[in-house]
Amino acid sequence: MEEGRGFKIGNIGKGGSGDFQFASSNPLWRASLEKLDFAPLNNVDYAGGIIVTDWFSNENSNEEIKITIRFLTNEIRSDAINVIIHKKICTTQNNCKITKIDNDLNSEIKFEILKKAAQIKNEDVATTKKETGEYKIPGKNF
Repeated sequence: MEEGRGFKIGNIGKGGSGDFQFASSNPLWRASLEKLDFAPLNNVDYAGGIIVTDWFSNENSNEEIKITIRFLTNEIRSDAINVIIHKKICTTQNNCKITKIDNDLNSEIKFEILKKAAQIKNEDVATTKKETGEYKIPGKNF
């Protein structure tokens, strides 16, 4: 408790399942949604740890892309998410080729999400400190 980690007594407060966190309190999730706000979303599943955009493109293009973000952990670190991009090229309505692309765009999206998540987390910590103040354990000088 002195280290700020809290404490627990047996399984009190545990409903028999894992540790849950609301999507609105997860900086990585919030940053991903904010960075993908330019694209229509097809599937957003916090419990499953995935965000999938719908196919989208520039106005006059026969190429469309779809972005999938897979969450591997809630921690903000370089291996926390996996960004997958698929490209669809259609020559006619029923003649389309879909390929998975792996280029700098994957890394750029991932970096921007992680950077935004760190910023959100820092803002949340600052807001919490402002609202609640610093808590000091009596008799301890930190």
